[in-house]
Amino acid sequence: MKLERQEIVRTALRLLDEVGLDGLSLRRLARELGVQAPALYWHFASKQELLDAMVTMIAREGYGPDAPEPGQSWDDWLAGRARAMRSRFLAHRDAARLAAGTRPTADRAPAIEGMVRALCDAGFTPGEALLNILAVTDYVGGAVLEEQAGGGRDDGGIGPLDGAPAGQPTLQAAVAEMRDPDDRFEYGLSLLLDGMRARLAARSR
Repeated sequence: MKLERQEIVRTALRLLDEVGLDGLSLRRLARELGVQAPALYWHFASKQELLDAMVTMIAREGYGPDAPEPGQSWDDWLAGRARAMRSRFLAHRDAARLAAGTRPTADRAPAIEGMVRALCDAGFTPGEALLNILAVTDYVGGAVLEEQAGGGRDDGGIGPLDGAPAGQPTLQAAVAEMRDPDDRFEYGLSLLLDGMRARLAARSR
């Protein structure tokens, strides 16, 4: 049986959804593909290289355009990518954990170049542009990690966004105001974008 690289990655993502990141091994993946584990090393030098390719495929499933559409502002474009990335991460079990330890594959370099250039066109330096992208990416990953890790709690925990003990009215009001995960995500995203806008505004002054 001749394996194709993309087929391996797609199968790995399906297996990720079924068994989670902790259950995903090259041996199990090989068994799923009907081959011996060494056959996978013809396509991936290590498991980490496979994990990097899995995140790249998730990105290609739909993070949105790599640059603003004609007439679209840089911040509207960046916010749209953040929302799309969150949606793709939430669509796959343990996707945020998977992404946390990976790096972009070489074929993603042109896309990243386009994103950095788009923010440079808006007035950021190349370094600032890349840091902005990384800050948004890290925020999305952290937000989704908390959503996915905390979704199965059934122990009545009193984490600040899960509930508040009686006798703490201000905390209870805060929890009630920000209970919805979409609202929490949008609030954090707006803080990031406000900070970026403020830096540009201060520079122009």
